[in-house]
Order: sequence, then C-alpha cells, then structure tokens
Amino acid sequence: MPFTIRNRRGLAFTLVVTCCTCLIIGIMLLRNNVAVHTNNLQIKAGPNLATTTIGTVNRGDRVQIITKKHQWAQVVYQHQKIGWVPNWLLTGHPHLKTAGPLAEATIVLDPGHGGSDSGALSNSNQPEKRYTLALAQQVAARLRAAGTNVIMVRDHDQTVALKRRPGFATKSQANLFVSFHFDSSTVSGSASGFTTYYYHPGHSKQLAQAVNQQLTGLGLENKGVQFGDYLVIRDTTVPAVLLEMGYINNQTDFQKIKSKAYQQKVATEVTAGLNHYLKTNY
Repeated sequence: MPFTIRNRRGLAFTLVVTCCTCLIIGIMLLRNNVAVHTNNLQIKAGPNLATTTIGTVNRGDRVQIITKKHQWAQVVYQHQKIGWVPNWLLTGHPHLKTAGPLAEATIVLDPGHGGSDSGALSNSNQPEKRYTLALAQQVAARLRAAGTNVIMVRDHDQTVALKRRPGFATKSQANLFVSFHFDSSTVSGSASGFTTYYYHPGHSKQLAQAVNQQLTGLGLENKGVQFGDYLVIRDTTVPAVLLEMGYINNQTDFQKIKSKAYQQKVATEVTAGLNHYLKTNY
C-alpha cells in the first residue's frame, strides 16, 4: 500500500500520482460523455444498421462512449444500458432533428468510369464520366443532409479500377451500393430511356424495385427493373443496383442528362427509393 511509505517526499509523490491518475480518468470520462443531437436515434445490438434495435435516445440525452468500431460507437445510455450508435451522428449533423431510415445507414455511391476511362461519349464527344460524377454528387448531398454516412468510390475525375469498386462496400461495412451510368447504343439515337439493374435476387432486386418505383416524371421512358451481369453489382456483398439513367448518344436523352434540373430530380427520387427500401427492410 502506498501509505506504508514513511518518507514524506515519497508519500507526497504517491499522492500526486494518484491525483493525476484520477484527473486523467475524469478528463477521459468527460470527453467521452457526449450529448445526442437528434431525436429517435436507434440503439443497435451491434455496430451495423442490420442488427437488432434495442432502444432509442433523443436530443439532449447523454451517452458515454466505450469504444468504436466500423464508424460506430459502443455507448452506455440511460445510465446502465449498452448498445451501438453511428459515431457520425454523435460527432456531426447537429441540425438533423430526427433520425430517419437513411441516418444510420452507410451507402456507397459509385460514379461510373473516371480518369483514363471516359465511358461512353455523347454525339458532341462529352464523356459519360463527367455526368455520372455530377449525378452521384447530387445524390450524396441529399443523403448527407439526411444523416447518411456516404462513401464515394470517387469524388473527382480519377481512375478507379473496376475490380476495386465493390470492395468499397466491404471495407466500409456498407448497407447499400449504388452505381451510376449512362447507356449508349451502337447506332446513335436509336435507343432512349433509363433502366434499373440488379444482379442478385432477393435484397438487391428489392432495392432495384424500390428505387425504380420512385423514378417518375423524368420525361424519359422507364424501362423498368432488369437483371444485369455487371461486375460492380455482381461482386458486391451488400444489396446493390446499377442505374443507367438515359442514353448519352441520344440527343433528346443527352439534353436531360446534362441538365442540372434532371440531375436534381433523379437524385431526389433515388434518395426517396433508398429511404423506402431501408424503411421496409430495417
């Protein structure tokens, strides 16, 4: 026991160390004690949206962070209960009033092509890669406003190998994967419209249906939900869809594709489809 030391200097030193230790522990506890910014934040049994909901906390409640994993935080809530919440909702999004289905999800957005891979070309040689990125950024903005943890396969004009893209979902423990493209026909102007593709039956097909049902009033033919053998959705381990949102070498379609109004409407409706899928399945 430290108090058996008779030397006064030694005793004083022991007391100082003990006090410093208590101070450090107190600072750590205070730092890890955080206020919840949003209402209806679900407490999960594990560090992923797919696990069971075991409780909720609301704006003004306080939680104690124990540890972190996969961008989730294990916390003590209501003084003695333990569960997991998205760490991004504890450290950011102070203006998000209520956590909806999108708030606790991690979604990977894949703007097709990029860098040395231009993708298809319009009749005026405009590259597909430019518009897939513009559309994905519009979707990302809406998802982030809803509290979603968005992972972008690319956020500027860069080359990302095709085989690497599905790995973004695995690495980030994502819940959904969405790839953006624009179609092209062998004969310019011979095809028009947009299509929602899935590869795996079950959840991926359900996701494709949920998104496609929201794509209305775009001024182009909706070719519906179809099976597509594309690597980025075939090799993805989470529900995944690939959206071909118009034919870039059809002049009518291209006028839509390059229009910010079209991009914004598509982004709003894709976001609504993702929200509907998460609300139904989690």
